[in-house]
Amino acid sequence: MKKLLSLIILAMLFSRVTAQPFSLKSTGSTKAFRLNIYYGTEGKGAFVQYRGQPGIIALKLKSRVVQGNAKDKAVPAKITYVWDELVGGKVTGSYGLTQEAEKLSKVWYVRNKDAQRFQLENAPEQEGDAARDKYLLHGVLISFYHSPDELLSFSYPDGSAQSRQLPAFERPDPVRQGVIADYNFDGYDDVAFSIPDAGMGVYRTFSIYLYNPKSKHFQQLAEPNDSKANCSGFCDVTLDRKNKLLMTSCRGAATWWKDAYRFTGGNKLVWLRSIKSQ
Repeated sequence: MKKLLSLIILAMLFSRVTAQPFSLKSTGSTKAFRLNIYYGTEGKGAFVQYRGQPGIIALKLKSRVVQGNAKDKAVPAKITYVWDELVGGKVTGSYGLTQEAEKLSKVWYVRNKDAQRFQLENAPEQEGDAARDKYLLHGVLISFYHSPDELLSFSYPDGSAQSRQLPAFERPDPVRQGVIADYNFDGYDDVAFSIPDAGMGVYRTFSIYLYNPKSKHFQQLAEPNDSKANCSGFCDVTLDRKNKLLMTSCRGAATWWKDAYRFTGGNKLVWLRSIKSQ
């Protein structure tokens, strides 16, 4: 059992659980500016948007350094991110920051054309900030809410858009979380959203959207429906990347179960086995 559990790599590495964006302002510069920075799991899906400017600027993760145990909730780890700024496919600058829980420190921006370095600090949120979270993934702008608002939207580079409804909350004080991970092991990151289950709230239920590199659109992954499985739907989803398995976990009476699934053609999930866990 311990060997099997060691193979299961958690995909729920949430870089934050509250609403974005982080609002920042420059310090010490003659011409002050403000911006919002967005990013998801492990620094993926990042971009910045400057106040007063309609466009967004994509960020490509350059490095991520973790100090401490990222899974220890009692003592939050310090995570330092560095991103390259991309404009027209060219690197025009870089951003860096250190995050500890919900606090940022050592935030900076370096502009390549003159090597000027700007220091940034947290700025009070203005009306209309916070509520909505966003990721920029494969050029697609993904927007959702951590709050009970159920709207999910995908804005594609060709100008088209999709709107979807995420599951509604059935518990008080809800928090919706977003995760960026390669759920079907095809080399392209996907996106998922989770909320507490409607029962005791001891696990989270997931809605998973897979990126199709051919259509360049996101499509919702159908929930498994096998009578031999112990868990229904997507519960506490984790990934066994070594064996390319998607795992779900749930509690039945006093017993915890894990169901293992493998992807087949057409992104269909096939049940392999159930595992009783302590």
